[in-house]
Amino acid sequence: MSVNSHEEERTVSGTPGVNRTRAPESETDDAALTRALCETQENEVTEHAIYLRLARAAGRGPNAEILARIAADEREHADLLARHTGANPRPRRWQVWFYTGLARLLGLTFALRLMERGETLAERGYRAAAARIPDLARLAEDEDRHEQALLDLIEEERLRYASSVVLGLNDALVELTGVLAGLTLALQDGRLIAMAGLITGVSAALSMAASEYLSQKAEEGGGRDPRKSALYTGAAYVVAVAVLIAPYLVLASPLRALGCTLLLALGLVVGFTFYLSVARNRPFRRSAVEMAAISLGVAAVSFGIGFLVRQVLGVEV
Repeated sequence: MSVNSHEEERTVSGTPGVNRTRAPESETDDAALTRALCETQENEVTEHAIYLRLARAAGRGPNAEILARIAADEREHADLLARHTGANPRPRRWQVWFYTGLARLLGLTFALRLMERGETLAERGYRAAAARIPDLARLAEDEDRHEQALLDLIEEERLRYASSVVLGLNDALVELTGVLAGLTLALQDGRLIAMAGLITGVSAALSMAASEYLSQKAEEGGGRDPRKSALYTGAAYVVAVAVLIAPYLVLASPLRALGCTLLLALGLVVGFTFYLSVARNRPFRRSAVEMAAISLGVAAVSFGIGFLVRQVLGVEV
């Protein structure tokens, strides 16, 4: 049945042979369904444009082929919906620019999985409308399985080395928040704390990078380049060090700087955990809470140790 059908009469259920004018609420339902399908069609057209642009940017190789196949599926969905809506929408340009830019900045898999999270609503809409338009049942199955399976095939270097980034970031958050918390009470001088934290952090980053290099080199056939693993680990550590010591260089009060550092540490935890949860299609809350609890727990213990050292040794800086 076409959504745009304007049939004027319908046989009333239970009264064969008696025709009556269609009820106003039925017309309202048809109009609402048409609007919903038009919006969904616009989404499909937009995603077709996104996948097509990313496929062209990927050049040649398996990723480009996968993206082109998904783009073709989205185009097919939009064409099927056009038969029922009669509309011909244009892509939302801001979404095309946003997701293509996000793919360049944070990776192809993250951007596409973030975009596909919105497809859950489209899938529900297809299933709800399939009772009246049977063609839409196939679209619901595509949104539920086919595109997700294709996304799982996308290969991306930064995800292969995600464990190295996690190693560097986690170690920096746990170790450096603890060091800075302890130094805050022991020294009470922002620039001195920042200097000590920077020296400690850079030394630890080099140590972690070297350890990761040797670890990956020992695992023959692991599929990862030891040099790249070391680079990702060390770079993640250095970035965390720069973020965490920044408040001590800006704020005059070491205690306020410590508070900002802890907030920044939480921000790094939440941001990176969200990135991995989207890119790897995993639960977010449990990992974020666990990582935050460990980092803040170590910081609290180190803060207490710094307080005791200051009281016992009577050091004044």
